[in-house]
Amino acid sequence: MAEQNITPNALPRHIAVIMDGNGRWAMERGEDRVFGHANGVESVRSAVRAAGELGVEFLTLYAFSTENWSRPAAEINALMELLVESLAGEVGELVKKGVRLRSTGAIDALPATCIAALRNVEEKTAHCEGLTLILALSYSGRWELTEAARRIVRAGIPAEEITEDTMRSHLGMPDVPDPELLIRTSGEQRLSNFLLWQLAYSELHFSPVMWPDFREDHFKAAILEFRGRERRFGRTGEQVLKTDHSQPENGVIEEE
Repeated sequence: MAEQNITPNALPRHIAVIMDGNGRWAMERGEDRVFGHANGVESVRSAVRAAGELGVEFLTLYAFSTENWSRPAAEINALMELLVESLAGEVGELVKKGVRLRSTGAIDALPATCIAALRNVEEKTAHCEGLTLILALSYSGRWELTEAARRIVRAGIPAEEITEDTMRSHLGMPDVPDPELLIRTSGEQRLSNFLLWQLAYSELHFSPVMWPDFREDHFKAAILEFRGRERRFGRTGEQVLKTDHSQPENGVIEEE
């Protein structure tokens, strides 16, 4: 791939990633699924590095879904151990690079060791002002919307006063902007119950590359494709050209 420079105003503020293909990648190599997850850690580092260097503000990774609890116990236990080890091993590098860690999902469902490791890194990186890395753990979009509805009911908000802003303010992370770009690896083309509210107008990029092989060049290629899309939000193309001054005329992507 030719060297490509992506200027700051060409960036999506928030990128979400469904890290898919770990198990298949491992099985193709005659290994168990956990081998794929372990190798996927380097891909996480690559995505965080690329996002941070480019100036992306938020990166959300779908690390473990509520549906994943139905997997074999041995795989779940290995994933939880890998999470603890990864968090402990990466905290110093996150602080050094100014990356703040946050999490979303039914965190209380995780093992106590995972919760402790997660909260420790969140606390130690709370002061960081660079990239915000969000791990979606024990998460599903339907779970989040159900929880939001419960919060609204508990708050005693009358039905006729409930608006989209009401729903948004009761989601798990109301202060985080919606992702402009969703990346899913391994060639699968579905949302898998991820950020169902927030992805309503996101651009979708489906990469054939399995997650353990996903690197900075693949991440940048997704952003470059994103810049070629026309985001109309229900308007016509003519209306976008007349009113949306945030869309650079030339895509502001420079290639050398």
